[in-house]
Amino acid sequence: MSAITTYLEHFIYGYYPYLAGTVFLFGSLVRFDYGQYTWKTGSSQMLSTKNMRLASNLFHIGIITIFFGHLVGLLTPHWMYEHFLLPSTKQLLAVVIGGIAGVLCVIGGAMLLYRRMFNPRVRASSSKMDTLILAILLIQACLGLTTIFFTLGHMDGEMMLTLASWAQAIVFFNGGAANYLQDVSWIFKLHIFLGLTIILLFPFTRLVHVWSVPFGYLTRRYQLVRKRG
Repeated sequence: MSAITTYLEHFIYGYYPYLAGTVFLFGSLVRFDYGQYTWKTGSSQMLSTKNMRLASNLFHIGIITIFFGHLVGLLTPHWMYEHFLLPSTKQLLAVVIGGIAGVLCVIGGAMLLYRRMFNPRVRASSSKMDTLILAILLIQACLGLTTIFFTLGHMDGEMMLTLASWAQAIVFFNGGAANYLQDVSWIFKLHIFLGLTIILLFPFTRLVHVWSVPFGYLTRRYQLVRKRG
């Protein structure tokens, strides 16, 4: 491995995550303060309802499952589950659940992207960033499905542990995080890089509405509605 390649790998997988995370947090805060009129989902359902509900449900179910699967799978320390869950079993669960969620995400995302690009009314109301971020998410989901074929060749769970070690080294500010990915296949590295780029772009897209999940509705008191007279 050349010196330039080594430098790039350490930059992308050792420093770029912190750059992306900083932009993600401060960019979201600044947009919330100065761009609240743009803090919305930008739904186009009123412009065209054809296949909208199906596409949206498939996409959101898939991407939410993938998000929490990655969050729990990568950031849960091995010692917390090693006594009752083998790494190989965990990797099998990730392949099955992640594969199903990925297929749902790709189908729904492709339907939404097609609608946004080829429905005249929806296209006219969409920004370039709306289309770009949806296309990037779709590509990322396809890359995730592709990694499954590379994973099937070694179902011992070592790859899962390696990727988890990298993610935990980043989140918990351990040094030398990039070293964990030295022998990892290019498809996983590309998948990680694109994921970090999505985090970097997050504050500049409609994805900021994720911060506004209305959890308050779960705990608020019922509203009493009475008839007049």
